[in-house]
Amino acid sequence: MKFVIVGYGRVGMRTARILDEEGHEVFIVDNDHDKVERARKAGFDVVEGDGSNETILEEVGVESADALAGLTGDLNTNFAACMVGKHHDCRTVMRIDHDYREEIYQKYADDVDEIVYPERLGAAGAKTALLGGDFNLVADLTERLQLITISVPEESPAIGKRVSEIDLPDGARIYAHGTNHGAMTIPLPRTSIDEGDSVAVIVEQESVEGVRTALLGTEEPVGA
Repeated sequence: MKFVIVGYGRVGMRTARILDEEGHEVFIVDNDHDKVERARKAGFDVVEGDGSNETILEEVGVESADALAGLTGDLNTNFAACMVGKHHDCRTVMRIDHDYREEIYQKYADDVDEIVYPERLGAAGAKTALLGGDFNLVADLTERLQLITISVPEESPAIGKRVSEIDLPDGARIYAHGTNHGAMTIPLPRTSIDEGDSVAVIVEQESVEGVRTALLGTEEPVGA
């Protein structure tokens, strides 16, 4: 797949590296010369310029991209880049760094495919490591969405299945997977689940127990 990443800061850099390691085409846009040079040294195709400018995005081939992520620290740049991507039929992902009033969040959520909160996700990962256990409800991402991490036990009904084959409830999806003791990455549909793997799931509150059943085979209360 082909991805356009607007912003090569810490979030954009790590996202680009993961996608590249999984064999995808990654193109970077950033208006900071030092970051542009850093991306070039890492082997990425880069255009230096304003990521909210459609002409700049066309230089990296946004019209043929599968998805675009606005991952700069500037909300307006991220949103404008996503609107260009949407115009070219890309899947759009927008970074937000702070909590906003519900009506402001909803305005952006209605116009892009996905909103991500890197600060919250980073804190959630730290909390997961501190809590330990097989099933951790580690963060409330929005009023209705929660982030859960699961260590897959030997009795899990998901073992041996591909990510695309796991019978999760409609209100849940796997967004990251890691092999036993390995770092988490974005899973591909053919990624299979083994004992000891780690799985991160974004889930609506009412679907939490359905996720427990699908990945642990039990319906014990969360945190048990």
